[in-house]
Amino acid sequence: MTKVKICGLSNRDAVLTAVKSGADYIGFVFAPSKRQVSLEKANELAKDIPASVQTVGVFVSPNLDELEKAVKTVPLDLVQVHGDFDEELINQISVPMIRAIQVTAKESVLSSKARYLLFDAPMAGSGETFDWQLLRDKSIEQPFFIAGGLNADNVKECIHHFSPYAVDVSSGVETDGQKDSQKIIKFIESVKK
Repeated sequence: MTKVKICGLSNRDAVLTAVKSGADYIGFVFAPSKRQVSLEKANELAKDIPASVQTVGVFVSPNLDELEKAVKTVPLDLVQVHGDFDEELINQISVPMIRAIQVTAKESVLSSKARYLLFDAPMAGSGETFDWQLLRDKSIEQPFFIAGGLNADNVKECIHHFSPYAVDVSSGVETDGQKDSQKIIKFIESVKK
């Protein structure tokens, strides 16, 4: 069954709703964005996440020290990296990595030393999907997440199209820029039922 990552969480109600509804991954954004949380806030929220649910830290072009500090402080089970990052450093990170790739019309690199790939829209966090046809004839050798513009209405089509390891949602479970418990529940139900 396709796994679910609910990303960009910043309050306890949203975390509890996601966990109770069956999310497999909870994502905390540490990169500058409207969804950014501090390490201290993520540590507080992570106390409500059981061991059966993986905690993911989302970063843009981080250095190793930044990643390891977050892994220890929160603590994190995985790191998700967007932007620039030296592939040769991946094996030095103490937890597995999700390597985010913005899918554009120009050729995207479709492999990494990371444990997982994540295919996202050209502008991450925009609520826009990428052109799914761009990956149609690609051979992808490792487990991958699909992100970018997903919501309860289109996630089944996404799963049918890609058969991904996991789907990742942030803005698709928000109302007026805030996580919406009913949308979180509906999204997870759309994937799991």
